[in-house]
Amino acid sequence: MPPRHDSPVALITGAGKRVGAVIARMLHAAGYDLALHCRRSVAEAEALAAELEQARTGSALVLQAELANPHTLPALVDTTLARYGRLDALVNNASAFLTADLPATNPLQWDELFAVNVRAPFFLAQAAAAALRERRGAIVNLVDIYAARPRSDLLAYASSKAALISLTRGLATALAPEIRVNAIAPGAILWPETALSDEVQTALMAKTPLARIGTPEEVAKAVLWLLRDATYCTGETLHVDGGRAVA
Repeated sequence: MPPRHDSPVALITGAGKRVGAVIARMLHAAGYDLALHCRRSVAEAEALAAELEQARTGSALVLQAELANPHTLPALVDTTLARYGRLDALVNNASAFLTADLPATNPLQWDELFAVNVRAPFFLAQAAAAALRERRGAIVNLVDIYAARPRSDLLAYASSKAALISLTRGLATALAPEIRVNAIAPGAILWPETALSDEVQTALMAKTPLARIGTPEEVAKAVLWLLRDATYCTGETLHVDGGRAVA
């Protein structure tokens, strides 16, 4: 058995860069020790772990895995427990993304989107349930505002995120009362790594009542709130979108 571990522990998927890395820093600053999952961003995840280790020794673990392969998922939980002896939070942040309209989408793309965006969170929750139940822990799933308002060029992606919202609700019931399960639907937080035109960016801002892009820190604060402070919330989807859901 691993030694007694007093700090809460969170497993974060897709934690190597972008929003996932900011979530990791936010939770770490709040006292969580972390298992940082990555797929290709190994160098970034290791650099992040080294940064966190400087602040608190023994507080960060890097785990590389292909989430589309279901056989890798239990090992993420098992390795976290072997290191820390507990699991208090699961943040399903990793996401497969595809821009393609109906004629351009093929079955392999569909399968990858659903494998990463829906199947992986399902089976990670399954693998983590016993440990989370022991700690009366919580799960946060990162979804998308397009789950409710899919664009024509995001049909498959938006469908996978809509399925993740449904999964969030179902898990909230299945894992109650010990484990809370909620989701966050971000709006425009970071522009995609493939640049959007100025026209598209302007159009998106025109649909945002707060008239600005959001920050990864604002998403990370919402994750922390749902994990730590929202003790009477489960099955909910929190929109962090500058008001686009109501515009």
